[in-house]
Amino acid sequence: MTILLAPMEGLLDFVLRDILTRVGGVDRCVSEFIRVTDTLLPERTFLRIVPELAQGGCTLSGIPVRAQLLGSDPQCLAENAARLAEMGSPGVDLNFGCPAKVVNRHGGGAALLLAPELLTRIVSAVRRAVPAHVPVSAKMRLGFHDDSDAVECAQAIEAGGATELVVHARTRAHAYRPPAYWERVNDVRLAVSMAVVANGEIWTVDDARRCRQASGCNAIMLGRGMVVNPALAISIRHAENPATAPDWEVQWDDLLPHIGQFWQLVCARLERRQRAGRLKQWLNFLRRHYPQAQAAYEKLRAVNDEADIGGWLSAELKLRRVRDVAGRLSLPMPTRPLPASATDRCEP
Repeated sequence: MTILLAPMEGLLDFVLRDILTRVGGVDRCVSEFIRVTDTLLPERTFLRIVPELAQGGCTLSGIPVRAQLLGSDPQCLAENAARLAEMGSPGVDLNFGCPAKVVNRHGGGAALLLAPELLTRIVSAVRRAVPAHVPVSAKMRLGFHDDSDAVECAQAIEAGGATELVVHARTRAHAYRPPAYWERVNDVRLAVSMAVVANGEIWTVDDARRCRQASGCNAIMLGRGMVVNPALAISIRHAENPATAPDWEVQWDDLLPHIGQFWQLVCARLERRQRAGRLKQWLNFLRRHYPQAQAAYEKLRAVNDEADIGGWLSAELKLRRVRDVAGRLSLPMPTRPLPASATDRCEP
């Protein structure tokens, strides 16, 4: 089985990619889209969105990150794809699924599913522009207004030379509302010879099992489910191995160091105005799976001072170490977090 980590504009960026791939279970990532209009973008633009290009195209834990382009001009996309290949991207992915109105109004993302012949031209131009060893893949939804043209669109993408297609099992009209129509992904899979990856509404190990069964795919892409439960990918793998427990997961105390690393990266790599919001954004997702994240979110909801956030995190990590020692020695637990020293706080 292959597990991919989805691109999510404004959420699953290079910082969160770094942390989630450290938890484990992911084979490959796709970056958030890089918008291409009518110009060849400078390298600094690619590096801003996909800084992994400066380290061999991989996250720090060694997981490849395939850069994704969004646009509708075949030649311009091809030129930018060639530059990505020169910079060492482990492949080029094309976005034919974004449902955002501002993107669709300009003929990009899911709007391209209304023009299958243009899909072929785009993929073909990109395929010709990059070396043969660089994979060209795409992500699409089942359609724009409905799913009647899903198979035709997939065949058009394959005709252009793509070797892999991720299918988000909803139309643009469905947005992100459940359910996901995994059985329609199976119709697409049976109509093409390229690899097909199923995506959409995979929140749990059981969802992954049912998705694979309905879609017939041996590859899945995880998005929001992985943000909510960072151990989802590795849990899916453990569930398939009879020698491991199917309910294996990362406990809150095991996740706290990753949250600490996330905060350090946010402070080091993002603008000051974004930092507190990014941590609270992730905690807001995590509280769907971890009760402790609910308490953390409520505590930090109105906090924007970095020193206060760093102090809270230091106290939580110290208390975690106390819990670990107390558990090993069978000692009673303290009822209040230990205070944080100023030196443990994340500096601006």
